Amino acid sequence: MSRVLVTGGAGFIGSHVADALIARGHDVTILDDLSGGFRENVPAAAVFVSGSVVDHALVDRLFAEHRFEHVYHLAAYAAEGLSHFIKRFNYMNNVIGSMNLLNAAINSGVQAFVFTSSIAVYGSTSPPMSEDDLPAPEDSYGIAKYSVEMELRACRDLFGLNYVIFRPHNVFGPRQNIGDRYRNVVGIFMNQILQGQPMTIFGDGTQTRAFSYVDDVAPMIAEAIDLPQSWNQTFNVGADQPYSLLELAKAVAAAMGVEPRIRHLEPRHEVQHAHSSHDKAHGVFGIRPQTTLEAGLARMAAWVRAHGARSSARFEGIEITRELPAAWQTR
Repeated sequence: MSRVLVTGGAGFIGSHVADALIARGHDVTILDDLSGGFRENVPAAAVFVSGSVVDHALVDRLFAEHRFEHVYHLAAYAAEGLSHFIKRFNYMNNVIGSMNLLNAAINSGVQAFVFTSSIAVYGSTSPPMSEDDLPAPEDSYGIAKYSVEMELRACRDLFGLNYVIFRPHNVFGPRQNIGDRYRNVVGIFMNQILQGQPMTIFGDGTQTRAFSYVDDVAPMIAEAIDLPQSWNQTFNVGADQPYSLLELAKAVAAAMGVEPRIRHLEPRHEVQHAHSSHDKAHGVFGIRPQTTLEAGLARMAAWVRAHGARSSARFEGIEITRELPAAWQTR
């Protein structure tokens, strides 16, 4: 058993990773400011600390008190499209917060630092995106993630801090914050259906993504600290089969037991097609069965119906209003 810090452990993917770590026998402490997560997501067996990775004094104190052996860094505000308009917020939370953790990890002798990046680092690279492709992020979120990836490699070279980088994509499932209007399209669709609203799609809906069920992603991430052959490597992780947003909308409606109603909005600046190769992860973690889109949506729909709709608040603190999609300007 090792002492593990999980940042963002009250959030969606973070709470599932924390569950998997606890199931593997690790002693888990969660740091989360609850800005995007919920206290109810925190596993009962974990120690919960309310606070932000941006608070370097708190981060340093936690590392000094707990002497973590491994760190899982999942705390981030992962809204790719919105990140163009909240650059200061994006870089403060997703870069400076990460540097606070890296400083503390190096100073306290952490063995391995596991970081959840994103396929946003690939930008418009032709799919399937491979770890051998040169990253070319096109949004501020992807740029932030890639900068942390580069820092991890620099820290390994200079300080010997082992790392594992995961690039998950379009993950969905129970505990997702369906009340966030800016990210997680599956949750947005289900929340709109619960409120009797049409599902909204930017553009014509021909954009494609591979939608990944959380139980196919979180356990693999949790295994990394127990698998030294994964250390100092980068892995894509997620589903293989891409779907268009129109196909997704119809599948979500079916899972929710309603006829699909779709409202098209003006296109926004986004990558048109994004899915990745997982051959490298298969070689290290093994080939595992994947949950079908229909099965995953059915499980999430059951959870969503049990928990009900959540309000979709406007992000307070938009820094750039020029070119902001009209749908994001209303309350």
